[in-house]
Amino acid sequence: MESLKKVIKNYYLMIGAFFLIWLTFFDSNDLYSQIKLARKLNNLNADKTYYLEKIEEVKGDREELLSNPDLLEKFAREKYLMKKPTEDLYVVVEIEED
Repeated sequence: MESLKKVIKNYYLMIGAFFLIWLTFFDSNDLYSQIKLARKLNNLNADKTYYLEKIEEVKGDREELLSNPDLLEKFAREKYLMKKPTEDLYVVVEIEED
């Protein structure tokens, strides 16, 4: 009982414990907020790597398209439905059944 009274009377320990509890639960940068921000940072880093990979893929496709005119024509016809003035264009859409 005597040692408990000494601990309670120790102001440095009490202020330190109060400060630790305050920072853990009540501060604007509390533990919950820090965990949430760390998760958001991880998600953003994953998105960043995904988009950097996609940029490299698009750069490679661009170089390939610009170096080969036949491939450029094929890409324009398939992606943008472009045609020559003397051609007729038919679009076939496949219906997916569940």
